[in-house]
Amino acid sequence: MGLELLQHLIKCQTQAGSDKMPAMETLLFEQGLTALFALSFLAATLVPIGSEWLLVTLILQGTDPGTAVVVATAGNTLGACTTYAIGIFGGPFLMEKVLRITDKDRQRAQGIYQRFGIWSLLLSWVPIVGDPLCLLGGLFRIPALPFVLLVLLGKLGRYAALAALTL
Repeated sequence: MGLELLQHLIKCQTQAGSDKMPAMETLLFEQGLTALFALSFLAATLVPIGSEWLLVTLILQGTDPGTAVVVATAGNTLGACTTYAIGIFGGPFLMEKVLRITDKDRQRAQGIYQRFGIWSLLLSWVPIVGDPLCLLGGLFRIPALPFVLLVLLGKLGRYAALAALTL
């Protein structure tokens, strides 16, 4: 899977409802689980794109739900690890200048983090606050193993629940 596929996925996602949907259907047919992994990864790296719709679509098209959940969880967890690494190595400069996380989003995530501590990482799947929580995990130098385990559990729970609701 190359950069071209990722660009095509983003383009098709942003043009939903336009005449580009047949191209998306073709992409789903040809690259289903690969596309799910890519979207799941991107969705956890502060790119404003969702992966849930593709998980549901693939399951409805006959993809094994267990396989789809594992692929989506792996992609989303690895994306969160990327955001965590950005927090460790990039710090405030990347958070403010490159990723453009607003003070409001950061404060919201920090409030949750301060209230629930490391356990707040179970909420890494929640829109708006999840990505900043992963970034703060890196900024606060949370050890990698607890970070990965808590993020994995949260994301697995979300995708498993979504798959179960789809069936």
